[in-house]
Amino acid sequence: MKKPLVRKLLIALGILTLLMGVVSEPWLLFMNKSVREASPAGEVTAHALLISHEHDTSGTVQVLEAPDGTRTLRLENLSTSLGPDVRIWLSDQPVQAGIGGWFAFDDGDHLDLGPLKGDQGDQNYAIPHNADLTKLGSVSLWCARFHVSFGAADLNS
Repeated sequence: MKKPLVRKLLIALGILTLLMGVVSEPWLLFMNKSVREASPAGEVTAHALLISHEHDTSGTVQVLEAPDGTRTLRLENLSTSLGPDVRIWLSDQPVQAGIGGWFAFDDGDHLDLGPLKGDQGDQNYAIPHNADLTKLGSVSLWCARFHVSFGAADLNS
């Protein structure tokens, strides 16, 4: 009687492990997607270095303003992990080094600029005209699935 119960528990555990693997998409951590977008024309109005949070992250963040007033958030020389559902967020939360900064960006106001295009390279993201960068002064590479920052930069520094 114990052997069928053990067998059923092992099968259930195997199915649960398989489902968790599918949901968390761990293979993304071992893949790279390089993006090389040209820099848009415009004046650099903010510049900051990315710091690592949950995943090793490096590169620079710039805000460029074109003569027509359009603004672009640019990631240059980005190196991070793909991860599942990583988004580019502007946030009103301050950038904190260490584990305390990993979870802070969904505590206040944020503006989602869209999904991360790749984990390597140079990328551009349109900033809406109504975005107040005096209030939304930090950038996070935010994993929406696990509610954690991969890396962040303080545009007001």
